[in-house]
Amino acid sequence: MTAPSLSTVPLLDRRRAGVLLHPTSLPSGDLGADAYRFIDFLVAGGFSVWQFLPIGPTHGEFGSPYQCLSVHAGNPLLISAQMLVDEGWLGAEAAAGAQRLQSARDGFTRAASPQARAEYAEFCRLHAPWLDDYALYQALRGEQNQTHWISWPAPLRDRTAKALKDARTRLAAAIEQVQFEQFVFFRQWRRLKDYANSKGVLMFGDLPIFVAHDSADVWAQREQFAVDAHGRLQSVAGVPPDYFSNTGQLWGNPHYHWPRHVAEDFRWWKQRFHSQIELMDLVRIDHFRGFAAYWEIPAGATTAIDGRWVDAPGDALFAAVRAHCPQLRIVAEDLGVITPEVNVLRQKYGFPGMKILQFAFEGGAHNPYLPHYHQADSVVYTGTHDNDTTLGWFNALRDDLKARVYEYLGTPHEAMPWPLIRATLASVSQLAVIPMQDALALDGANRMNTPGTVEGNWRWRFTWEQVAPNIAGRLHTMVELYAR
Repeated sequence: MTAPSLSTVPLLDRRRAGVLLHPTSLPSGDLGADAYRFIDFLVAGGFSVWQFLPIGPTHGEFGSPYQCLSVHAGNPLLISAQMLVDEGWLGAEAAAGAQRLQSARDGFTRAASPQARAEYAEFCRLHAPWLDDYALYQALRGEQNQTHWISWPAPLRDRTAKALKDARTRLAAAIEQVQFEQFVFFRQWRRLKDYANSKGVLMFGDLPIFVAHDSADVWAQREQFAVDAHGRLQSVAGVPPDYFSNTGQLWGNPHYHWPRHVAEDFRWWKQRFHSQIELMDLVRIDHFRGFAAYWEIPAGATTAIDGRWVDAPGDALFAAVRAHCPQLRIVAEDLGVITPEVNVLRQKYGFPGMKILQFAFEGGAHNPYLPHYHQADSVVYTGTHDNDTTLGWFNALRDDLKARVYEYLGTPHEAMPWPLIRATLASVSQLAVIPMQDALALDGANRMNTPGTVEGNWRWRFTWEQVAPNIAGRLHTMVELYAR
């Protein structure tokens, strides 16, 4: 009997451990040799899950991965130029140049094998439902100096038939360039995922609940969103005051026009989740509570304080999605203000929730993030991309809280972050995830993101020199000790 493929293994089939690292934080920041070396590091450390942030195209090199230009496309900045050289499509001298992807397309046109050309044609055919609009949108953004589509000339903004036809003719070369880049991204990603799976490592991705206003999705399908006929926002997304901000978080994304989604039996969402299955083994849904009720903020507001909760049709949505994609495995990000309705929705569909140990040590012994309250159907973290590193977090605590952390953890002799890593791996949660910064015992200068801020985020990268020779072995011993 053959073993089941990883894509059919239940998420919580056994205790697992993983590492959180976005591909942009690899030393090279791309899908080349460092990504494969990182998978080897995971295996050496006993880990069977690689978790990462959304991998869609961002607004600029260090734009937020939670504000992507498409819910389907991959980020071309992750494409490995060296792998294009190895394919014979790019000269070594052009690999470091700003125009390397354009040069690679020229090389593909000249030198690609018949098999590669057939793969490209098949890719464009299969992905046409989203790729055609996305490629046109990106070509137009280039023509319009990367400005938001809401400011484009009215015929392009409002997608009149003549304007679109003329643009497809005028921008044919730019459109093909975008299609080629997506083909290359998906090809490189598929090979990386195949390598991870062959080593027993699951790829654990991230799906933002909301879509950027400046995106191909809102431009091309604005009837799915809470915008007017010309694309102007009617309300925006965010969250009320919380752990991260006393004025809440104003994300600015358009809300969904849920009646339209319901009327179409969630066709748009089915397509979106189907795209994730091609790229990931597991999917974390960011801000899961927004599927039970979402915080609606008036367009034009300067903070998130003056919003209101509005019910969302999450039950009907997930029933439709599960019927369409029964193999989809979801983790629900259920942090923040969680109501009984959110828990009922998550539990009805068997989605594991999240536990963050950095949240556990204030508020006394009944704090639900403390390990003695964890459940098996959850994913536990020391911290996430939105938290400080564990060492940075601990160093910033008051002395009384530091003492409480160490008392709860049994007054360990190890220095931080190792006691919290141990507590994470020892938790009854079936999946435990350690950010790479914590695995390397790095301080707060290595934080990935600070919610509510714009500058200086998403830039962190590690170096292989930071990975001491004994780190993988030390982690492997702990992973084995706690049956992961």
